[in-house]
Amino acid sequence: MLDVSLKEQLRSLLGQLDADYVFDISVRQDHESYAELIELLEETASCSSRLSCRVREGSGLEFRLLKNGADTGICFRAVPNGHEFSSLLLAVLNADGKGKNLPDAAVTRRIEALQGPLEITTYMSLTCTNCPDVVQALNVMTLFNPQITHVAVDGALFQEETQRFKIQAVPAVFVGGELLHVGRSTLGELLDKLEAKAGTRAQEVTPSEHHFDILVAGGGPAGTAAAVYSARKGLKVAIVAGRIGGQVNETVGIENLISVPYTTGQALAGDLRKHLDAYQIAVFDNRQIESFMLEGQEKVLRVKGGEIFRAPALIVATGASWRKLGIPGEAEYTGRGVAFCPHCDGPFYKGKHVAVIGGGNSGVEAAIDLAGICSKVTVLEFLDTLKADTVLQEKLRSLSNVEVFTSRQSLEVMGDGEKVTALRVKDRESGAEEELSLDGIFVQIGLTPNSHLFKEVLETNRPGEIVTDKNGRTSVPGIYAAGDVSDVAYKQIIISMGEGAKAALSAFEDRMRGVL
Repeated sequence: MLDVSLKEQLRSLLGQLDADYVFDISVRQDHESYAELIELLEETASCSSRLSCRVREGSGLEFRLLKNGADTGICFRAVPNGHEFSSLLLAVLNADGKGKNLPDAAVTRRIEALQGPLEITTYMSLTCTNCPDVVQALNVMTLFNPQITHVAVDGALFQEETQRFKIQAVPAVFVGGELLHVGRSTLGELLDKLEAKAGTRAQEVTPSEHHFDILVAGGGPAGTAAAVYSARKGLKVAIVAGRIGGQVNETVGIENLISVPYTTGQALAGDLRKHLDAYQIAVFDNRQIESFMLEGQEKVLRVKGGEIFRAPALIVATGASWRKLGIPGEAEYTGRGVAFCPHCDGPFYKGKHVAVIGGGNSGVEAAIDLAGICSKVTVLEFLDTLKADTVLQEKLRSLSNVEVFTSRQSLEVMGDGEKVTALRVKDRESGAEEELSLDGIFVQIGLTPNSHLFKEVLETNRPGEIVTDKNGRTSVPGIYAAGDVSDVAYKQIIISMGEGAKAALSAFEDRMRGVL
């Protein structure tokens, strides 16, 4: 199952373990995945003298991770190969304190303060590119709070459960049997939701204050470039973000980053993190910025958990978020027929009829992708023509199971209380309304700038983008903006990188001239 080169890598990764770990396997011998699970775990365990397997007869299929004989709280009801093999490895490495995605002290304190017990279950798909982030984040939480347990379940192996819980999108996170979250997320975002649901124990910790020469809000291509360029000028730099990479993490394939013919979003996000680590840049990820204020010449960010960041200069690179329809039924049926990621949730609609709302590149790419899975794909565009690149439109129109309607306005998502059944739309030319019978709706209508925290201080335009001059300066001296949150034309990764560098150079120039 594991090839020779992979085993060599595993021996290197797992050869330095300090504790003893056991994959405690409970599986029914006639289970269809019995042999596959045993082979995967035994081959993985063979790569370290500190790893072993214990197999016993069970009623289903699962295994727990034990550390020095004690349960870590991490359990898989799955054969974690595919995208989830990294979750298996990180479960072991993080338990040993050697993982690369362990939270810092401030985030760890928040995890430790969560009120328990919390029994968390995540339903995921081995083909989902967003599921590992959620699985790994929740596994990490179990390691810092003994009141938390987490079970990662492959929905394809336990279809009766996914049907009982009416799961139509992954990852789907349940706490005590109640749905907490659906879709992509970060450790910080999941922690926010768990704090809201379970509450936290009081901690006598004085909120820490951090002082820097320059703050960068946001960890995407623009924020990373800004931080690197600032650090190269010898400045004391902090980057405060939910996650490094930002929306890049959701991009499957990237083919227009000049000098890099092809990469993936997750690979690029990892490379951005490596570049930050190559400099003395203070990275504060898994943070949710709650407020921004001016105090004299100082720019002040306050994040959830009480930390305060101060600097005379601030570069806002908070990016943008998926835009929603804002129509009746959308929120109610999100995760139950309304989806935003065709790569993750498309397999749930195999052989079914879905609609893709949006005729830009992302919408047309989603429709092409879904056409290989679904029986029928209906593309709905608000304008009178598609906006996607010509080559994508040509590919779309070559597919026999795809239909395209322009000048269509979505009015209401309809359902039976459990799942989506139809979408009510209006023909903007004739004014006629109709109900399209559907099994699913994929919303692909672009992005909304994450500028809400700064709107009262900085000038923004009608779409909410922060207005900048040609060098990234905003309406307030000492504050700069770059990337998708700004009004720069063309929301592209390579442009965001350039704008981030430009903003950093402008901030350094202003510092040299005494503006800051």
